[in-house]
Amino acid sequence: MGKMSLFMRLSRFRVIPVMVIPVLIGGVGAYAWNDTFHPLLFLLTLIGAGTAHLFSNMINDLWDFRNGVDVAAKETASTISTNSGFLAKGAIEERKFAALTWLLFAVAVVCGGLLAVFSGPAILVYAGLGALLAFFYVAPPVKYGYRGKGYSEIAILLSFGVLPVVGSYIVQTSVFDWRALFASLPIGLLTTLILFNHHFLHWQSDKASGKKTLVVVWGERKALGFSKMLLVLAHLSLIAAVLVKALPFYALIGLLTAVPFIKVYGSLKDENPSEAYLPLMGASLKSTMRCGAVIILSLLLQGLIA
Repeated sequence: MGKMSLFMRLSRFRVIPVMVIPVLIGGVGAYAWNDTFHPLLFLLTLIGAGTAHLFSNMINDLWDFRNGVDVAAKETASTISTNSGFLAKGAIEERKFAALTWLLFAVAVVCGGLLAVFSGPAILVYAGLGALLAFFYVAPPVKYGYRGKGYSEIAILLSFGVLPVVGSYIVQTSVFDWRALFASLPIGLLTTLILFNHHFLHWQSDKASGKKTLVVVWGERKALGFSKMLLVLAHLSLIAAVLVKALPFYALIGLLTAVPFIKVYGSLKDENPSEAYLPLMGASLKSTMRCGAVIILSLLLQGLIA
């Protein structure tokens, strides 16, 4: 395996679009609402947010391994693991994994510092909060992702919705705008849905290792109900964003991205094997990518015809 291929697998690079999309929404929003767009600042934002996201992936894997979650996932037959798996298999030294993890963090910090110089110190608040949420998701002493109180879902909404969209917009304009906040909610809630649904794949091993996700605390039936509610809230927030004129009316095309869920939810029972949730994860990913693309293109079109 080549070094780049190894890095992409270690950092779970394939999921980077969930961070790229909200950054794009914030940047294109600045163009649509203020006729402002600075390409170099946008590129710096993208690199900073992207490396911060990869750091989050790896620090979560590192602490899941240290807390025994990865080993439990490997030893539980009914579990589908969603981490890179290299640490649990002993395929890479923990020391090297940790070094790469903190290198990514260093790159994100440098990008944040440069953005603060050009766009104002306010951006450090967004970057700092994002860093704290990423680190303490599974790291002691907080480990809020293990507590089963809904903290992790709120953190995902902030980390993949509000913070990157509003932060990317502020980088471009140096001011806050309520339209960026409203535009962040649909993509933030849909990304929260992805992260929530992935817990169904390995909730048995999470339970065995003491990681209390909402799926572990509530059980499958109640958790599925909450999954459906998140989907509804995401699309209601899209309608709300259009009603308050944060997004143009044609962004409502994004509502069609909910269609794949109809068949998937209909096929699930109160209790299901882990494999039964793979189509739900597929629908979650597709809906988030497609709805995000609709929002971006809608804002771009609005900026072009304004």
